[in-house]
Amino acid sequence: MIKYHKGYTTAFQENKISFGLTIPIENYHKQVPSMEQQIKRARLAEKLGFQALWLQDVLLEDPTFEDPATGQIFDSFIYAVYLASHTSTINIGTAATVLPLRHPLRTAKETASIDRLFPDRFLLGISSGDRRKDFEGLDIPIMERSEWFRDAFQDLNTALYHEFPEYSSRYGTMKQVNLVPKPNQRIPMLMTGYCQQTLDWVAEHGDGWMFYPQKPAQQQKLITHYRKKVQHYHGKAFRPFLMPLPINLEEDRHAPIQKIPAGYRTGRLGLIKILEQYRLAGVNHVMFNLSASSRDTEEVIDEFGKEVIPHFQ
Repeated sequence: MIKYHKGYTTAFQENKISFGLTIPIENYHKQVPSMEQQIKRARLAEKLGFQALWLQDVLLEDPTFEDPATGQIFDSFIYAVYLASHTSTINIGTAATVLPLRHPLRTAKETASIDRLFPDRFLLGISSGDRRKDFEGLDIPIMERSEWFRDAFQDLNTALYHEFPEYSSRYGTMKQVNLVPKPNQRIPMLMTGYCQQTLDWVAEHGDGWMFYPQKPAQQQKLITHYRKKVQHYHGKAFRPFLMPLPINLEEDRHAPIQKIPAGYRTGRLGLIKILEQYRLAGVNHVMFNLSASSRDTEEVIDEFGKEVIPHFQ
């Protein structure tokens, strides 16, 4: 059961908000990130009370997509193991693993292995994907990703949680064989966007929902709608709502709140105000993206940890 996954229950709590960092933890702007000092910064984030580090799942560099990080350069599962092995308690999550582009048996094997090696720390965000060049490179029809996603999701869960299951799907056949290892417990699966499905499907099958940044009032309407769907399928069970948020934290704590693409430029007092608005709207976890930051990265993490996070504990 998800409720016994320590990382999940610690990071996500009803009516509360927690914080994570997206990888790269670096103010690379529109340049290719160096990927240096990531372990030092991850350990600093862990020490200061951040709950998670988040990895993207991008295969190919596509100049037309304007993402010089290409996720975080390195493969998300391999880098998850690297980060987990150099930290102790902070959760490592994917935001998000593109299920149609990864064979579900491979995804199950890798996910269960990470969970066994680093118990209660791995959070599996999943999505249907939107990088056309990745789909073309793997010869998977992007316009059919809705069906590919559902099939991969079904096969992934069947392989993870059933002993010697028998099934046949577009991905292959299992008969008189078993996936090992099995995970220690159910691994949280967090839906990203709509995954080319309906909100009902997301609410029924997901252990939480990641959605893109919107103003607090807009986000509140969406979250309210989502929570009604969750209640329909799961009664009083809590399902967290997560969102990324680009932040350029000014040195002046009184600096006014200004919009930047998908996020904000402000001082820490303005940031605390914004985050409280999101908490009241129902957001349970914010993934800070520091790529557009104009200050020293470790200085910003330190200020987050000492001056911002304590307001919400």
